[in-house]
Amino acid sequence: MDSADSVGVPVRLVATDLDGTLVHSDGSLTPRTRAALEAAEDAGVDVVFVTGRPLRWAEDVFAHVGGHGFAIVSNGALVWDVARSQVHLQRPIDPETGLEVARRLRDAVPGTAYAVETSAGIAVETGFLERYPLPPGSLRGSLEEIFAVPTLKILARHEELGAQEFWDTARGLVADLVEVTWSSATTLLEMSAYGVTKASTLELFCSERGITAAEVVAFGDMPNDLDMLAWAGTSYAMANAHPSVRAVADHIAGTNDEDGVAEVIERLLDSPSAPRGR
Repeated sequence: MDSADSVGVPVRLVATDLDGTLVHSDGSLTPRTRAALEAAEDAGVDVVFVTGRPLRWAEDVFAHVGGHGFAIVSNGALVWDVARSQVHLQRPIDPETGLEVARRLRDAVPGTAYAVETSAGIAVETGFLERYPLPPGSLRGSLEEIFAVPTLKILARHEELGAQEFWDTARGLVADLVEVTWSSATTLLEMSAYGVTKASTLELFCSERGITAAEVVAFGDMPNDLDMLAWAGTSYAMANAHPSVRAVADHIAGTNDEDGVAEVIERLLDSPSAPRGR
């Protein structure tokens, strides 16, 4: 693991997380980053945003997705066709499984509260303390009410436990039913359907296009990026990344606030093996 840029085969796709990776801490995308993404597209390299953000938050940066017009959101539970403004692929949790997960975890860890992301938006359980304003019309209700429809992502919050402790506990309790990860600075777990991760959905997306893992360069900063970084042929952890992410990545990029992704893309496009246009 180092800071060098060594890619054995031509890059056909860049997969990048958003928060803490591509996006600055103030939520912005700089002109340098936008230019690097556009240069990659012009060179024939697809850029795919692969984020834990729900659709309503990912839309803020869709203008910079690139010509192919797709984004993978909610940790792989949804592939969104940006150009057509419609679902390309959904991989949800069924209501029965969601309720079983919620009950198991709460029985073992009292004080756990839930919210769910669906294709219609967010629904929160009474007692769930959200950190951001809810969209108008969002449902607040009982477990049974919020799990009434298939769920893209379960959010489990605890106000007293640390994030690592909560994650370790949850994986021991519900890993047979869902994928458990986290990306927040607070104790907020993110759970997707069993087998659904950023990596597995990115692999499906690439397979549709005849792109192999060896032709993918991936960037990330938090534990929900671990599987994606392990799958991609070349992986970069941001310098500001969680220690677990830095430990598994092939290379280290500059921080998100230093345009680390843009810097790497610029160097890759300048290399002798870089693509030269579509």
